[in-house]
Amino acid sequence: MPNLLLIRHAESVGNAERRLQGQGDFPLSERGVDQARLLAQRLSITERLVALYASPLLRTRQTAEIVAEAVHLPVQFIDDLCEYDFGEASGLTWTEIGQRYPDLLAAVRARTSEYPPYPGEEGRDAFRNRVCQAVWSLCDCYPEGASVAAITHAGPIVVSCLEVLGLPYQRPAAFAVENCSITTIELRDNRAVLVSVNDTCHL
Repeated sequence: MPNLLLIRHAESVGNAERRLQGQGDFPLSERGVDQARLLAQRLSITERLVALYASPLLRTRQTAEIVAEAVHLPVQFIDDLCEYDFGEASGLTWTEIGQRYPDLLAAVRARTSEYPPYPGEEGRDAFRNRVCQAVWSLCDCYPEGASVAAITHAGPIVVSCLEVLGLPYQRPAAFAVENCSITTIELRDNRAVLVSVNDTCHL
């Protein structure tokens, strides 16, 4: 079974503008392009990737295309690696969310263990199920010791780590997942081991 590198996309314009991106499509910022190039340089030197996957959203696609050129692999896109769908709040700034949904913003700021509901959202259980099914399906395609990279979003990386650790889906998350960070999961004897989280030493 392969080692999985779950990589968050580089900084997007939406990140820079402090938007709740969800499945909204935002390109990389200039800083994000620089981050993606540093990521690509690291992966080309330190990893022997056999496959490169990505969410099809623009910010992940652009990050993956920069990496693909450096590691000489095609990008294979998987819809189920997309970020959580926040429904009507997708793409809004937090100021805009506060204006339209003040109770929602208050609930987010309270940081209780329960996630507040977003109008028209995907649903946390459905999200976790689709992401984990997509991530673990990659494990059946490659031999032990191979390295496979999936360029995705913070949400899918968080739920994948929670699945490995056997933890419930609660907020706030117990760890950060920054732009262009690498989280590594090793598959050993049919068991997943979380080796590193939020590795940004290449930035």
